[in-house]
Formats: sequence, structure tokens, C-alpha cells
Amino acid sequence: MAVGQNQRNRKNDPMVSKTGKAKLGPLTVTQLSKLLEASTKPKEKAKIQRALNKRPPLPAPAAETVAA
Repeated sequence: MAVGQNQRNRKNDPMVSKTGKAKLGPLTVTQLSKLLEASTKPKEKAKIQRALNKRPPLPAPAAETVAA
């Protein structure tokens, strides 16, 4: 059997790695947190949490003060 025989049938997806796992790099913090809640595997959760920790925290909505 030829190596990589099914590659002709599979569409390349930029969000999925060669092994079929999701790439966490381009995801936003909200997407990552949603993925973390939906995940059931501890190893997967650890990977998502690590990706979340690398991101800067979401900026808190600043209360706009109006100078009169």
C-alpha cells in the first residue's frame, strides 16, 4: 500500500494539523475557553489551558469618564 494514500481524498484545513488535531495558535481567547469547557480529555484540557496562559488577558472594559 502506498504511503499517504488517503491524502488525495482529504481536503487540507489550515485549522487542523497533519495528525488531525486542532491548531490552537490562531484561536481567540473566547474560542479557547469555549473549547476548554467542551473538552473531556485531561491531556487536551492541559494543552488548551497552556495556550490560554500564553495569550495576554482580555482587556477589561474601561469605564469612560466624561470631563465636563
